[in-house]
Amino acid sequence: MGKFLFTLLMVCLMESKTYGDIKITPISYSAGGQSLAGWLAYDDSVKEKRPGIVIYPEWWGLTDYPKSRAKQLAELGYVAFAADMYGDGKTTDDPKEAGAWSSAVKGDDKMLVDRAAAAMDVLRKDSHVDDSQIGAIGYCFGGTVALELARSGADFQGLVSFHGGLATDNPAEAGKFKPRVLICTGGLDSFVPKEQVTDFEDEMTKAGADWQVITYGGAHHAFTNPAADSHGIPNIAYNASADKRSFAAMQAFFKETFGK
Repeated sequence: MGKFLFTLLMVCLMESKTYGDIKITPISYSAGGQSLAGWLAYDDSVKEKRPGIVIYPEWWGLTDYPKSRAKQLAELGYVAFAADMYGDGKTTDDPKEAGAWSSAVKGDDKMLVDRAAAAMDVLRKDSHVDDSQIGAIGYCFGGTVALELARSGADFQGLVSFHGGLATDNPAEAGKFKPRVLICTGGLDSFVPKEQVTDFEDEMTKAGADWQVITYGGAHHAFTNPAADSHGIPNIAYNASADKRSFAAMQAFFKETFGK
């Protein structure tokens, strides 16, 4: 079967779904020769163009969690695109496999930026999106992805990282980091210790970025994901209060950033 026919078949099998006025559509795209499969969500009752937000997932891949966040964002009036960073929309529930996959992407700067940028390009070109108002959010590994895309000089307006890694081998250069940025991090997250947060703040200040950091006391890594505790990994735990507060902070951030 030719590549085009295979892609067409996969799109047909992954039919669009509608929840009230919220339409969720699978999108096939590619980067660096790798086929990628993301999910677009928007309110079909809204006719005017609106801001778009890319969602970069945790290291588990494009699971139901980032898709549910895409639906939430669509309900708030945004067009949301849940990105695929691994290829063919693959996911895993095995921490070792997730670690290997995410390390492979993080270990290849070009791959990471190309795949992250490809997802943003899909969103930017969507007919429902005002391409002058583009944002990105990322969870854990996805937060790192969003920050690395911004450090590469990508031009978009706002970035929110939820419990994402802040360390980098490619610190932002002065004037090159374009988006306003909000970091939501856990006060008890040993994967993102205070020293890493401080180093990030220094990096952003030197780069002249518009940044803010909110630290949630008592919160560990992955505090926004209700299923975080199911893996039994130390320092990974859901925190309902931090989840609620960080989601509200994100809404206020994008309202200010986009002016709507």
